[in-house]
Amino acid sequence: MEKVINLYETLFIVNPQQGDEAAKAVVDKFSALIAENGTVVNVAEWGKRRLAYPINDIAEGYYVLISFKSVPEFPLELERRFGIDDAIMRSIVIKLDEKKVKAKEQA
Repeated sequence: MEKVINLYETLFIVNPQQGDEAAKAVVDKFSALIAENGTVVNVAEWGKRRLAYPINDIAEGYYVLISFKSVPEFPLELERRFGIDDAIMRSIVIKLDEKKVKAKEQA
């Protein structure tokens, strides 16, 4: 039976109070985790941005968007790891519709 591979996108916000090097280390850690369990398509580091509302009295966050392909079981594990790591302020993992992505690329 053929292995199912889906396209996903994750956006997470790293606490910038630990410093730029620590934020970069967190980004590298999660990029490596995704690469071990799938294929990284794109990593977009948006950098420090103001949050819509303060989270634990912190008004800024370091935003990172990663597109990747993996088996359907991995995003649940990724969300679990995001929840464990104290440097991650917020995160979300979304399954993308490959037909819509291809149509958008062609347009």
